[in-house]
Amino acid sequence: MSKNLRLKAARAAKDMTQKDLADAAGVSRQTINAIELGEYNPSIKLCTAICRTLDKTLNDLFWEESSDEKI
Repeated sequence: MSKNLRLKAARAAKDMTQKDLADAAGVSRQTINAIELGEYNPSIKLCTAICRTLDKTLNDLFWEESSDEKI
C-alpha cells in the first residue's frame, strides 16, 4: 500500500488533528496514522465514516487512480 496523502491533505484542510478525526470516526489516533502511512487498509465502514467527517467521497480519499483507465 502507498501513503494516503489525499486523506492527510483533506484532514489538514479541515484543520483537524489525527486525534480529532479518530474521535469523529470512532477509532484510535494510531489507526488514522496507520491509514495515512499506508500500513492499514480500513474497512468500508471506517472509510465512509472518515469521508462523512471530511465531507469527501470514497473516490476523493481511497480509490487508487489508475494511469490506464479510460474516460
